[in-house]
Amino acid sequence: MTDPQITLYRLQACPYCERVVRTLDRLGLEYRSRYVEPMHSERNVVKRVSGARSVPAIVDRNTGVTMSESANIVEYLEGTYEDAGAAGGA
Repeated sequence: MTDPQITLYRLQACPYCERVVRTLDRLGLEYRSRYVEPMHSERNVVKRVSGARSVPAIVDRNTGVTMSESANIVEYLEGTYEDAGAAGGA
């Protein structure tokens, strides 16, 4: 089995992170969770990959996209992957 191409940087019990998790699960996407430091000032791993310390943040190696902000991530995931599963059918 290969490593998941999507990495989600998240906090424990973060409602915005959970929104992204629900979207990933609904779309059937494999992903790796990386839990980050609760202290905003210590989230250097997130800052290195996304340029900001906010979570959730994702890195999608399939497309080369890195982004944060849950609404943007959900919109991106749905736009990129929602129709991918249905594309072979019609």
